[in-house]
Amino acid sequence: MIAPILISCQATPSDEAGAERPHTRELVDLDDRILGYAEQAEARDPYTPPGEERRDRLARGVGHLLDGDLEQADEHLTLAGFRLTTLTDTASGRRYREVAARGSGPEERWGRLYVHADAAVRWNVQVPHPVADRATESLGVRLLENTPGGALVLAGAHRTAGRGDAADVAHRTDSAFHVMVTELQKRGVPGVQLHGFAKTPDRPYDAILSTGSAQTAPAEAATLADLMAGRDLRVCRGWADRCPLEGTTNVQGQAAQRAGTTFLHVELAPAARGDGDEAVRARKALAGLLDTWSSAGR
Repeated sequence: MIAPILISCQATPSDEAGAERPHTRELVDLDDRILGYAEQAEARDPYTPPGEERRDRLARGVGHLLDGDLEQADEHLTLAGFRLTTLTDTASGRRYREVAARGSGPEERWGRLYVHADAAVRWNVQVPHPVADRATESLGVRLLENTPGGALVLAGAHRTAGRGDAADVAHRTDSAFHVMVTELQKRGVPGVQLHGFAKTPDRPYDAILSTGSAQTAPAEAATLADLMAGRDLRVCRGWADRCPLEGTTNVQGQAAQRAGTTFLHVELAPAARGDGDEAVRARKALAGLLDTWSSAGR
């Protein structure tokens, strides 16, 4: 039995004319839209993080978006160099809000946020290393499309694109990615961060699960591990076993601990991230957890 969780209430965006006024709308293939953006990270174009003022404006804009105030969201996002667009997916007819850079310069590599438009946000999936952690971006998109009430936070640069570790957003607090994740955390929205690792003799697992810097594991961590193990995936549980890659230095995990919000660090082997049977089983396990979060908020 899954223990109940507490998720803060958020305003559900309405269809009233006043709420819809500020931003544009597009009819798109959501898969193509998001994956096309993620794949540009492969070019490893130079990356410079946004300055403090831009990050502050972005935080306000994302906060207003999550609270259902689209007019204020659009105003602050515009000042931060971002645009707010409502997308309708041609495949499903579902609507999403997209936060993306307005220009095609360095800002385009700051990352994006996608939020279900017709339900309050109850969970989020984070992809900090598109392309570098192969197929984590496509896994994130599929989870967003197949479970209601979610958000996808996607980095826009290859983790090695910046000077030093500047573009490794899982270990930097000065990124748009970190701003977006922490605004979700402030509202009590639980999150799963997706990573990839290569199988080696000392890493014989299909998945390595941990809670980042937290010393104890919430019930949801055990639930996800059980869902994966029940699908014949070999799982290392960071809160009970000695596991590699536990994400203890992950800054979003540290922020979640301070906010008292659930954060699960999920490392997946190559076969658990691709298109084969193991990947399908891993995705279904993750979707099962997200569905419990979505259902808990209804």
